[in-house]
Order: sequence, then structure tokens, then C-alpha cells
Amino acid sequence: MKQPSWKIWLSYLTEIVLERGASDVNPDLQLGLKKGRYCLSTPNAIYSFADLYDNFSRAFEQVNIRERAIRQVLVLGFGLGSIPYMLEKVFGKNCQYTGVEVDELVACWAAEYVLDELSSPIQMNLADAAVFVEMCRQKFDLITMDIFIDNEIPDVFQEIDFLENLKALLNKNGLLMYNRLFLRETDQERTKSFFENEFKTVFPDSRYLTTGGNRMLLSH
Repeated sequence: MKQPSWKIWLSYLTEIVLERGASDVNPDLQLGLKKGRYCLSTPNAIYSFADLYDNFSRAFEQVNIRERAIRQVLVLGFGLGSIPYMLEKVFGKNCQYTGVEVDELVACWAAEYVLDELSSPIQMNLADAAVFVEMCRQKFDLITMDIFIDNEIPDVFQEIDFLENLKALLNKNGLLMYNRLFLRETDQERTKSFFENEFKTVFPDSRYLTTGGNRMLLSH
């Protein structure tokens, strides 16, 4: 949905709230216009922020995503579509996207406000990501794992079985990018433990990137 120019200009001075809502998954959601971009947030986290979603934009730069042969992309935790937005608009990638979003309200906002700005083909799935990856038989060149409820990753997405299912969906040389919080001391301890005890068990050649207050775990 295209916003009037005065509203875009004003959003560089202050965030303009466009929608507020609650769902069974997220009890407090806000969709705003900030710095000319749509921003989806909860009281303690930003879910989507177009090309200013720094955790992934910085990581894409560091893995030199422009030079990678990526066609099929699985986006777990689709939000407002920041990942396809920046891959198309900033990095010039021509990809086909499979999006998975469990929150119907978020999916509706994405369709209403953002998806018509993108030319990339996107197949949206309103589903629990754990169930989706267990049932899916398609292979992907890139999988982005970005599932949070406020500022917490549900336990099911930190289990070895879930990681094994993700591994099975990767093409040869395919890349998994798993976003983790790394700001508070408790976040750092949890992420370090998860990386050493679960992630590296499934992806022995894994590594990580530090992107501000987050750490991006990579399958290789």
C-alpha cells in the first residue's frame, strides 16, 4: 500500500502508527511507518523493517549474497517480508520465495502493505514452521530462520529434530541463516550454548556472524 508523500516525510521525524492489533500468537503488535519503511514490532522486538532490518542486511553483506547462486528461498517467520524485500530491492536477487508465517494478522498486514511492492514470486503459507519443515519435500538454496515470539525463540525451534529437518531441506551448498539474540548476558549464554550443543551437532562446519545485538548462525 503506497503511503502519501507527506506521511513518508513525517516518518523520518517520528514513527507513525498505522495499525495496532493482537492475535493468539502475539498479544501486542504494532505496524508503523518509520524512516519511510514499514516497521512491525512488539514491545520488546522488531519483527520487520524492510531494508533496515539490520540483522539480516549486515549478514547478507558479510556472506556476499550478491555472488551466491540463490534461486529458491525459504523464509521461516515471514513477518512483513523484510528478507525478500532486501534481497530483491537491495541485493538484486531474482528468487522464488516460500514464506511461512504462523500469525494470521501479520500475514494479512504483509499482503495489504508490502507484498504488492515486490515483483518476486512469493508462496505464502499460514502454518506452524515446525510442522511445515517436517512435511515439506522441496529443496532450498537459502533458508532464513527468524522466528520469535516477542524476544523469545520457542523451544521447538531450538531442538535438534527441527535442525535436522532444516538440514534435509537444503540443496547441496545451500545455506541456513539462523537469527539469535546476543545483546543481554542471558541471551549470549543461551546462544553460545545452543550453537555449541545443538547447532554444531547438526551442522559441524557451522560458523556465526555478529550483527549488532544479534548473532547470525550459519550452517557453513
